[in-house]
Amino acid sequence: MNFQPLGKRVLVKRVEEANTTLSGIIIPDNAKEKPSRGDIVAVGKKVKEVSVGNQVLFAKYAGHEVAIGADKYMVLEIKDIFGIIG
Repeated sequence: MNFQPLGKRVLVKRVEEANTTLSGIIIPDNAKEKPSRGDIVAVGKKVKEVSVGNQVLFAKYAGHEVAIGADKYMVLEIKDIFGIIG
């Protein structure tokens, strides 16, 4: 994959949430919300707050979903990222 975000943007691969609750109830795909966490896979040249490999929490309705090859990613502005997980 060759994608370089511009400005203060990052490319994020969503991390899928668990399919079951803590009590063991299976959550069907149509009832799941889109995950609001992901792994940074590329950063714009002006981004200093996060780096490739960080797992981040971001706003639920932020960014733009893009398909690169067979994979789906989110392009987010740095202001839509709440923080680094881990």
